[in-house]
Amino acid sequence: MEENQTMVTEFILLGFGLGSRIHKFLFGLFSLFYIFTLLGNGVILGLIALDSRLHTPMYFLLCHLAIVDIAYACNTVPQMLVNLLNPTKPISFAGCLTQTFLFLTFALTECLLLVVMSFDRYVAICQPLRYSVIMSWRVCFTLAATSWTCASLLALVHVALLLRLPFCGPHEINHFFCEILSVLKLACADTWLNQVVIFAACVFILLGPLCLVLVSYTRILSAILRIQFGEGRRKAFSTCSSHLCVVGLFFGSAIVMYMAPKSRHPEEQQKILFLFYSLFNPMLNPLIYSLRNTEVKGALRRALCKDSHS
Repeated sequence: MEENQTMVTEFILLGFGLGSRIHKFLFGLFSLFYIFTLLGNGVILGLIALDSRLHTPMYFLLCHLAIVDIAYACNTVPQMLVNLLNPTKPISFAGCLTQTFLFLTFALTECLLLVVMSFDRYVAICQPLRYSVIMSWRVCFTLAATSWTCASLLALVHVALLLRLPFCGPHEINHFFCEILSVLKLACADTWLNQVVIFAACVFILLGPLCLVLVSYTRILSAILRIQFGEGRRKAFSTCSSHLCVVGLFFGSAIVMYMAPKSRHPEEQQKILFLFYSLFNPMLNPLIYSLRNTEVKGALRRALCKDSHS
């Protein structure tokens, strides 16, 4: 048995299992989406770095969200593009687990960052006079660092539990990247502990933060409705609605993937849902923040005007 367990040193990612013509079409389409993702999030980072009016806690956190979105795309999309052109190209065991670790780290970090961003909006709207004290730069740095650290440590726990399992074949992963549930299906031992830890993480890192976000925005909505001035109410709705759109996309797709009964979502449908994480969400987030946020649109106009005058 030990001899068989040492045989699997690499995996084959089966991807989408479509014809070569469709694979080439998807390669072109996903490459375009990938470029838009990098450009869109890069523009957000550039605007925040160059415009002093955006040097606030809210946009500091938005910078971290943009970095996570870029990292998401860079972790999964290049491998997916390679496999669309060469479906039999393997990925090493170490490379597969590294991809799993990075995906989990970025997913958990985004989840925690969205909670921190909802808290930031709650303080800004419900306790504006204390905003600069509560959301000081030291607090912002601490919250961002804590999000990254907690996410990395939890992802490390998942990967450590994967490493204890023997993989003795088959070596084909029915996915376009090394997603943890798909990798677990190839293990030659009982994965009960892994499944329990994943479910517990979903409860505490998905449902828990989602409840906090909903509570924050219930309070925020109540405070917005009490605002007397139309301009102030419009600005508050503008900044909060963009964040709510991102929250809905992220938590909605995550809960469907990890907490809904698997029998209702065949593997091919799950691959499409995972595209939201690795490609569509990172591409849509900068569009949502630029189209729904007046301050970001103003910064973009100032940057374009400055370029036209120079």
